[in-house]
Amino acid sequence: MKSIKLKRILSGLAITFVIICLLMATPRIWSALNPENPPVGYHFVAPAYLAVGIGLEKLINPVPEIPDDVEEIKNIEYKNINGKSLQLDIYKPKNIDDNSPLLIFIHGGGWKGGERSDYLIYLVDFAKRGYITATVSYRLLKDASYPACVEDINDALNWFYKNGDNYGYDPDRIALIGGSAGAHLALMEAYGWENPQVKTDCIDIFETKHKIKAVVDIYGPIDLTTEYARNQSLVTSFIAHSYEDAPELYREASPIQYLDKNDPPTMILHGTSDKLVPISQSDLLKTRLDSLSVPCVYHRFPLWPHTMDVVQRVNDFSQQKMIEFFEQYL
Repeated sequence: MKSIKLKRILSGLAITFVIICLLMATPRIWSALNPENPPVGYHFVAPAYLAVGIGLEKLINPVPEIPDDVEEIKNIEYKNINGKSLQLDIYKPKNIDDNSPLLIFIHGGGWKGGERSDYLIYLVDFAKRGYITATVSYRLLKDASYPACVEDINDALNWFYKNGDNYGYDPDRIALIGGSAGAHLALMEAYGWENPQVKTDCIDIFETKHKIKAVVDIYGPIDLTTEYARNQSLVTSFIAHSYEDAPELYREASPIQYLDKNDPPTMILHGTSDKLVPISQSDLLKTRLDSLSVPCVYHRFPLWPHTMDVVQRVNDFSQQKMIEFFEQYL
């Protein structure tokens, strides 16, 4: 009797194991059969880590080697404020023609962490493809709250606009790419935070100045006035005021407030299982851009959480779609 019961238990465990294996393998199988679609994920962070642990998924290499044919120019100071040096790095393919497009990557970290080397995988990979790439540092929350980091990105862009001849890129062919908080900063700059009145009251001035040619939003927040955002600790720390005390700051710090028909083509990459920045934020951005007839390419990654592009399969797909986007609009 005990032997029969033990066999049933072992049989049940074996069946359960097979089911789990099939469930874990399903995302890879589905993606292999549908390579043109965004890869499918695991919904929760834990099974995603498990997939990495058992070899189903591979993480990106965060510190790739700099190829011999790519020049690394580091620690260029673009701004010094209160004794704090804010710097940027440039990655330039050797023997590249002048007036090449420039891709500027802005790191995330909830406005309180991260560093400009976080996107080295993108910087190196796109430099190997013939783009000049750059990454910038900005003041984090330990240094100052909003609008400090937005001002820094704005000042960094002004530096880039002035230094195209020195580094061989075309200041009229600049794309911004950011992830999470970095995407928020990229969108703020791309959509005109510097002076919104220029875009509404003085169109001639707006059209004659340098402007961002394209922007890539990787799971970034777009509207900080939603109920979720105004009660999210990262957002309230960023604004340094509660929504009740300063609702105007939450509106002012929301990229969606600056949208108009003159905005640059936008690519959005977002996981449907993102619990930190709800995908409803990207859905809203896509809807608003469509209503303004601004070109928008939107890829929803099924069942992926936040920071999905640390997984190699997601990163590969994202880079390929960015290449297609830049070829079309940059």
